[in-house]
Amino acid sequence: MEFAFILLAFACGFGAKLLGLPTLIGYLTAGFVLNYLGYQSTDNLQSLANLGITLMLFTIGLKLNVRDLLKKEVWLGSISHTLVWITLVNVSLAGFTWLGLEVFADLDFNTHCLLAFSLSFSSTVCIVKILEESGEIKTRHGKLAIGVLVMQDIVAVLFLVIVTGKIPSVWAPLLLALFFIKPIWAKILEIVGHGELLVLTGFMLALGGYQLFEIVGIKGDLGALVVGMIIATHVKSAEMSKSLMGFKDLFLVGFFLTIGFSALPTLDLLMTAILLCLFIPIKFIIFFKLFLMLRLRARTSYLASLVLSNYSEFGLIVVALLVSIGWLTAQWLVIFALAVSFSFVITGLIYKTSHNQYARYKDSLKNFEKTIRLKEDVYVQPTGAQIIVVGLGRVGKGAYSSLTSILGDKVWGMDADPVRIRKLEEEGFQAMVGDGEDVDLWENMDLSHVELVLLALPSIEDICNITEQLMHANYKGKIASIARYEDEIQPLLDAGSDKVFNFFTEAGMGFAEESLQLIKHSSRLNKD
Repeated sequence: MEFAFILLAFACGFGAKLLGLPTLIGYLTAGFVLNYLGYQSTDNLQSLANLGITLMLFTIGLKLNVRDLLKKEVWLGSISHTLVWITLVNVSLAGFTWLGLEVFADLDFNTHCLLAFSLSFSSTVCIVKILEESGEIKTRHGKLAIGVLVMQDIVAVLFLVIVTGKIPSVWAPLLLALFFIKPIWAKILEIVGHGELLVLTGFMLALGGYQLFEIVGIKGDLGALVVGMIIATHVKSAEMSKSLMGFKDLFLVGFFLTIGFSALPTLDLLMTAILLCLFIPIKFIIFFKLFLMLRLRARTSYLASLVLSNYSEFGLIVVALLVSIGWLTAQWLVIFALAVSFSFVITGLIYKTSHNQYARYKDSLKNFEKTIRLKEDVYVQPTGAQIIVVGLGRVGKGAYSSLTSILGDKVWGMDADPVRIRKLEEEGFQAMVGDGEDVDLWENMDLSHVELVLLALPSIEDICNITEQLMHANYKGKIASIARYEDEIQPLLDAGSDKVFNFFTEAGMGFAEESLQLIKHSSRLNKD
């Protein structure tokens, strides 16, 4: 990658950070600026972009439970949305043609349907990036959004098979053997340890899955996702995902740059792209109504619909295919590249304040809820809780264990990941599934006897949001939170935390205090 690419990507990403915007908006801007300055995409940049997408899908698989895809709200919600969307957008595009808008003039019914289909997909790259940055991949709405994206990927594979006539090889059924050799991979993962060999194993599995599926005529990205899902149940899956995170994020910068390199717009093409973006609220409304009809809570429906309301890079693939066979003119590739880019920016900006939006409009939104809720959406009351530990990762789990040894069953744990909660309950933890940023959860919980809430989460934004939701719910007790860096302490105190612990400093102090117990009765110390 040329130094100019790195320099401008950094400058625009840094500028977006200073403005409080998602950094992906900066990277998209950098791509268009580089294109305007006369730079062209390189093979190396494209390879990095492709590698970033492959690693991203593999890490999604590492966090995905196959059973989540079988839930009605996922598969029925996804399929229903596609059908309703294509119908509505097809009618609208036909209206544009009837009105005589120049760019739509030569389109027929079949082309309208294909364009509507291209716009029906949501961006896996954009959505996963946003959910990861906000720490919401494993929340109820995050898992719902990921499930819908996977269903869309499956539809995409079927579409490419039909349109290109590329039938999977007769050897494709042999891919089922991947599930039967799972014990072998489990043993290998136990042996590789925790260093660079674990990272290398992740690369090998992701790229290996990609190549295997490509060899038998199936979309390689789906292979990376499937292999990740096979490994997901292993105890090392979370550690592998974290070890690949930095590589994946770096390579995805290349993807966002390539979007900007796709084309430079004219005013007419720019206005057409903006016109297509006016359909994004319709996409949100369709998702929201369908999720509510499937008995999801208003908050889950709202947040999932909001993050899914964008266009996908897969649309560019479909349009490029239609251009190559002469069904569309080349200008449509420019229009779609712009529409996709604009949709990324729109989602990044709007979702940043999504929790405050819901808190503001929740009374109106909850009027649309079904009276009978799904089992997973019924609130659990932490009976007898005086202390609640939110976030049961390594730090939260350790805090819970220490407090329980002193206070017993007066301590409860809470985490947004139901799989983690099930495992902890099997270990004897008194824990519940809950998203701390869910104002409805706190308002429906009896907090009158809760004296302390510990927020053991990695994201300062999440901690600040939870603190705000607790205040909305009229919580009167104390709040303690964890900071990873020194410059995070004051913002957390300003947000409402009563006490902030520096993770690394406190870990060192705890280590020293525990170690000192080993020698506190020695004669040497007594003499001193």
